[in-house]
Amino acid sequence: MIGRIPVLDVTPRVDCGGRPAKSVVGEPFEVSATVFREGHDAVGANVVLRDPKGRSGPWTPMRELAPGTDRLGAEVVATSPGRWTYTVEAWSDPFATWRHAAEIKVPAGIDTELVLEEGALLLERAAPGVPKREGRPVLLAAAVTMRRTELPPEQRLAAALAGPLLAALARYPLRELVSASRPAALQVDRERALYGSWYEFFPRSEGAVVDREGHRPPVSGTLRTAAERLPAVAAMGFDVVYLPPIHPIGRAYRKGPNNTLEAGPHDVGSPWAIGSPEGGHDAVHPDLGGIEDFDAFVARAAGLGMEVALDFALQCSPDHPWVEKHPEWFTARADGTIAYAENPPKKYQDIYPVNFDQDFDGLVTETVRLLRFWMKHGVRIFRVDNPHTKPVLFWEKVLGEIARKDPDVLFLAEAFTRPAMMHTLGKIGFHQSYTYFTWRTGKQELIEYLTELSGEAAAYMRPNFFPTTPDILHAYLQHGGRAGFAIRAILAATLAPSMGVYAGYELYENAAVRPGSEEFLDSEKYQLRPRDWSRTDTLAPLLTTLNTLRREHRALQLLRNLRFHGTDNDQVLAYSKRHGDDTVLVIVNLDPHRAHETTVSLDLPSLGLGWDDRLDVHDELSGEQYRWGAANYVRLDPAQQPAHILTVRRAAT
Repeated sequence: MIGRIPVLDVTPRVDCGGRPAKSVVGEPFEVSATVFREGHDAVGANVVLRDPKGRSGPWTPMRELAPGTDRLGAEVVATSPGRWTYTVEAWSDPFATWRHAAEIKVPAGIDTELVLEEGALLLERAAPGVPKREGRPVLLAAAVTMRRTELPPEQRLAAALAGPLLAALARYPLRELVSASRPAALQVDRERALYGSWYEFFPRSEGAVVDREGHRPPVSGTLRTAAERLPAVAAMGFDVVYLPPIHPIGRAYRKGPNNTLEAGPHDVGSPWAIGSPEGGHDAVHPDLGGIEDFDAFVARAAGLGMEVALDFALQCSPDHPWVEKHPEWFTARADGTIAYAENPPKKYQDIYPVNFDQDFDGLVTETVRLLRFWMKHGVRIFRVDNPHTKPVLFWEKVLGEIARKDPDVLFLAEAFTRPAMMHTLGKIGFHQSYTYFTWRTGKQELIEYLTELSGEAAAYMRPNFFPTTPDILHAYLQHGGRAGFAIRAILAATLAPSMGVYAGYELYENAAVRPGSEEFLDSEKYQLRPRDWSRTDTLAPLLTTLNTLRREHRALQLLRNLRFHGTDNDQVLAYSKRHGDDTVLVIVNLDPHRAHETTVSLDLPSLGLGWDDRLDVHDELSGEQYRWGAANYVRLDPAQQPAHILTVRRAAT
């Protein structure tokens, strides 16, 4: 039902208000609405943000977003985790209506005394709503002045238009005919749900011994040897260490190197083929150690300021204990065999997918039990493998049950799939999502995709940008060399608040298993892959610099503040992020093979500047200083420096 003052099209509103919008503690986000009324009287509006206990903080006045559109907006910030609400209130603003008329009538000598008396009465009505220390005496004094007939009318009017008086009424307006929108839900999570740098590695490869000649069986690394890698990861500035599945691996139909169908006696198999006689999803692979070794790993990471994220893959090897104990959780074929995973013509005989339609509640209960098991061992972040191959309703129930008691536990959806599914997973409870970033390499497609992610989609879907994963090595990186890896790392780190790399990225590993494939040669999914971390020609210094900048600049920790700027070269991308006085401007050469020149045309108002202002910029990669204006010449050579990352301040006059 429309109120006395119409308040329409409030955003963000997810699924017409059926699901909460998302934010994190301290993240500014804009609430907007269409507000208008009949006739010419002035209207005002504000946003009321209420915490999980229903307490409202100081309401935030809304501003006109575009002249003539009746669209108003305001940025609000939630200060603690939990389920908040926000409401838009609109009202008739009698003082603003009077002011508009008075500024016309008094100078023209039209109804002067009546107009001034009406203004004085309005100020007297408004005064009780203004705290004494914040301007009430100013309002009452102005009302007295407006009635002093011995003074010139212009002087009496000026008392009602003085800066302190208008500032007080801006904070505490006189409101009539107040109309409110329906409350909308806002789920506020801890900061790590939006911002963080992830590092993925396989524990079994750290400390592994591999005889390249094949004379001796390979020796797996352990969680203890993997923990020795953690100080180097922390030194690069990463916040989250992500581990692929650490559970026992089945032997039936085990895959060999490079995904071959025949495994040798010493091949280690894929960690995603979970389950063996040694246990299932709540066990640690014996080669990695025991649960006490996992606890020690988590403690070492925490001591270095990092969280551990654990892969949660709801699937089984044919050797998983569930196959015998819960045959109803799988799909039986006509010949009595259990259906293995397929994506024709691909076959995954080493993995049995779960059938959710035969014991839905039992699977929910068991999944919650497994998650809580690892939560008791210090895991508060889960990367969920292929959630799009399971029912959305299943995840809504599981994630809802976890959030009910442990709202700080976060879930990343590994869902490279159709947009509708990816968006829905975000809406029903996943805190982050993998994205199409890996495949967006051109200027226009990056602008279009990031505009979507930082715009309307930001209300329910938070991106995590991984340039590579153990499954994906894009052609751009296969052929882009070291510069290509540097460019993609810079883009991931400065476009998205959450980003991650897979171990070996700093060594710019770029060999594909075959031409046209996105699979790594000698993929770590199927074999041990110890690396030479003593190399000095790595991208570790660049990753360290990027993570340092991300920690130092609040602007880079946000998503909705992304703005693109013009360039006249399709190989050069320019964008900025701003939070208060903290502004970071990034210009990237997207071509890893050639230098490019361009003129960067800055939208200075989006940087909080005027069109004629000059700005001093400091390049955080090279240390150079420049003075820029609205139009600036740039040349970037990927062999030397593929990007400018500029911190910005207004130039002194």
